[in-house]
Amino acid sequence: MKNLNFVAITLVILIVSISSCTDLEENPVGLLAPESYFKTAQDAQNAVNGAYAELAYESLYGRKLPLTLSLLSDMGDIGDPGTASRRINLNTFTHDPNNGMITAMWPQFYRVISASNNAIDGIPSVEMDENRKNALIAEARFARALAYYHLVRLFGAVPYIDQYVEDPNSVNDIESTSPDQIYEGIIDDLEFGMDHLPDTHDGDIRSRATVGSAATMLASVYLTRENYDMAAEMAEYVIQNKDRFGYDLVDDYQELFNADNHDTREHIFTIDFLGGVTGSWPANVDYMAPITGIRDADQQGWSVLVPSMKVFNSFNDEDYRKEVGFQKEALIGGEMKPYTEYNFPRPHIAKYALFPGSNANADGSMSDINYTVFRYAEVLLIAAEALNERDGGPSQSAYDYINQVRNRARSADGNAHGYPADLTAGLSQTAFRDSVLEERRIELSFEYKRWYDVVRRDMLDEVFTGSDALETRSVDPSKHYLLPLPQDELDRNPNLRPDGSNNGY
Repeated sequence: MKNLNFVAITLVILIVSISSCTDLEENPVGLLAPESYFKTAQDAQNAVNGAYAELAYESLYGRKLPLTLSLLSDMGDIGDPGTASRRINLNTFTHDPNNGMITAMWPQFYRVISASNNAIDGIPSVEMDENRKNALIAEARFARALAYYHLVRLFGAVPYIDQYVEDPNSVNDIESTSPDQIYEGIIDDLEFGMDHLPDTHDGDIRSRATVGSAATMLASVYLTRENYDMAAEMAEYVIQNKDRFGYDLVDDYQELFNADNHDTREHIFTIDFLGGVTGSWPANVDYMAPITGIRDADQQGWSVLVPSMKVFNSFNDEDYRKEVGFQKEALIGGEMKPYTEYNFPRPHIAKYALFPGSNANADGSMSDINYTVFRYAEVLLIAAEALNERDGGPSQSAYDYINQVRNRARSADGNAHGYPADLTAGLSQTAFRDSVLEERRIELSFEYKRWYDVVRRDMLDEVFTGSDALETRSVDPSKHYLLPLPQDELDRNPNLRPDGSNNGY
């Protein structure tokens, strides 16, 4: 596993300001094991910032992770057929273990994990306030949990490494770990965070982990694991303590998708990119604005990720979230033109391209976007779904939670809307479940949540071959719920493939 070995022995700690974990003034401090580097409290802070910074890479949140999740789902399609074949193959489920998106994401996830393990193992030796020490360790464990949460959902069984690797030979023939064990590690990291993280950070920064973000990820983990008792408990814990954590729905849905607003009270955890700040590529590099922007329009987008017309038409015209989520017209040659005159004539995604921030490049790249990992609306929907499953049907609380999201949608821009109306009592458990999943599809549209919903609800055949399919694809549930393990990693270490995992590729 050359990539993993490289990660283990060449960790670069990024020196960043405490006020923002991706203010990338980069000063590599060497190829040092934890005991050689950690001397001061500032060293401890820098190490944690380094773990966060590894998430803010083009190979993860800057492009490849959200693009992959979007193309796999029924909400994202290819606009420009001349784009790279690795993207087209993911979109059509013809990808294989050599797919370049997969082989780029895998090592970057392990760089996050290596940076986190470096901090977790090194910080205990620093003489500093014990509360702050444990809080910093908890932040590093949160970053590690997030990396593994993506890895296990994307690939299934993967190597679980929970300590800094000083001897590369020790992982030459490492085996993959079962998903159950990986989830145990994720939950343990997040429970540690519940005990030791702060409620808030100075400046109300949402790109550093807090008690609320640990509880929110736990709610999502338990929902994925179908432990609805604990999913409901964690989600309701966040809801009941929203004032303590500073969470609430913003008044206007559009506020969430203007990068100049940075974090809002609705954001729970974000990946912070800073427009105009350059480092060594691909650190702090993000391309989702041009990826979703309109080719040959004045905004200079690329029309790579473009929803199908069926996706556009699946939104009610009266739903304000349709207005915010889609770009139906654009300046082309200085004149406003409808989407029928785009180079690729479909409404494009507006959430990233329309307001990428005042420091972004002309095409929207290198933006000020804070990519949402979790926001408060999702917590409300997790609670509604989990309570419905736990109780055998929707309680009044479950209705209240989903209706809070729907209420914001119909009053978001300062004007009264009639749509969507509150769900009314009397729905069966199945009907309420369907309503929550549909609300997640609309509310969280193009925020790369849909694929994970398809997987955890076993909906692959339904969404791609059913009569109401938004995209028609030839899919094989025996293999397509997971991505293949990267071929270059398997060539170096066949032990990575356990029996029964990813064998369909």
